[in-house]
Amino acid sequence: MSSPLVSRSPDLRRLHQEGYDIEIHSGYLLVKNVPFATSERQVAFGTLVSELSITGTATTRPGDHMVSFVGGIPCDQHGNQLAKIIHSIGQQHLADGLTADCRFSSKPPAGYPDYCAKMTAYANMLVGFAQAIDPTVSARSLMPVKMTEDQSVFRYLDSASSRARISLITGKLALPKLAIVGLGGTGSYVLDLVAKSPVGEIHLYDGDTFFAHNAFRAPGAASADELDAAPNKAEYYRARYDAMRRGIIAHPCNVDEENVAELQAMAFVFLTMDAGPGKKFIVEKLEEYDVPFIDTGMGVYRVGDALAGILTATTSIPGHRGHVRAGNRITFADGGDEYDDNIQIADLNMFNAFIAVMKWKKLLGFYADDEHELYTTYTIAANQLLNADQP
Repeated sequence: MSSPLVSRSPDLRRLHQEGYDIEIHSGYLLVKNVPFATSERQVAFGTLVSELSITGTATTRPGDHMVSFVGGIPCDQHGNQLAKIIHSIGQQHLADGLTADCRFSSKPPAGYPDYCAKMTAYANMLVGFAQAIDPTVSARSLMPVKMTEDQSVFRYLDSASSRARISLITGKLALPKLAIVGLGGTGSYVLDLVAKSPVGEIHLYDGDTFFAHNAFRAPGAASADELDAAPNKAEYYRARYDAMRRGIIAHPCNVDEENVAELQAMAFVFLTMDAGPGKKFIVEKLEEYDVPFIDTGMGVYRVGDALAGILTATTSIPGHRGHVRAGNRITFADGGDEYDDNIQIADLNMFNAFIAVMKWKKLLGFYADDEHELYTTYTIAANQLLNADQP
């Protein structure tokens, strides 16, 4: 298929036009079918792999002078390893279906101006030794190359993962469907973090209107015109994050008896709604469906002329649900409708979301997890983070 990134990037377009077999894979630039000499003094073909630095829809100057190589350990025509450019040897899993055998390092004094210069330089370092064995081989196919680029939920490449060489780890977050129930302050920050992960579909449930007080505890900045339009919260956030990714689905309604069954199809649920009978009903249904979820809670109150309180994140997963009721971990009591009874501050909402999303990523193996806690509290005045309910 046609690659938008290649068509908008002169250096990648030049590589393509010159006959190199290139591909964009998991945020990496691949130059495939590069001939190299093996230790047996034979010609084999491998793939050069580079990070990709992009402005959004086009490449910028390479952020790293190094490349990885898939296919073996290149040698000279006599079978000696290319010590002058080989930086390290050892398999490194870069992404699904992409495992490098070694890393090259060859940096010109001024660095590489673009990816065409970078990739052709490394290709030439290998091809010369291969041609000493077989003069007919080339890294250029001399025919039109069919461009391929990852089908992705993102509207531009996740170059952050490829630059850090953690694309394989990031792939652990690619759940098919996830739901966020409640898009107040905490739920909106959960969305902000989760939207930057490769989850296939993110379903947003909230029947309320996005008002000015919501804007002061939400990520980003809403305009006065947007507030005047009185948008539904789910629709507002879907439009906000549509600029970055696909697969955000707005449900402009609360979860109740009529639609709760939709949560049965979710691989995970973030429950970021106010306490009350509605939350108790949803928790019971999620347990019945055996869907893993994390509930967030905030209890903030005045102490003289300052604020104090506790933030909570309660994890409930298949096989480990008894702690929720045994320890009264989730508050179901309705605290009232007055804003003064439900104090929320943007930094606390953000931190509450951070605790929940960090735990979600631990459950999926993205982050290491030594504690395996199922309940976390943060006490504001003491600046104290505590874990409990380890299975």
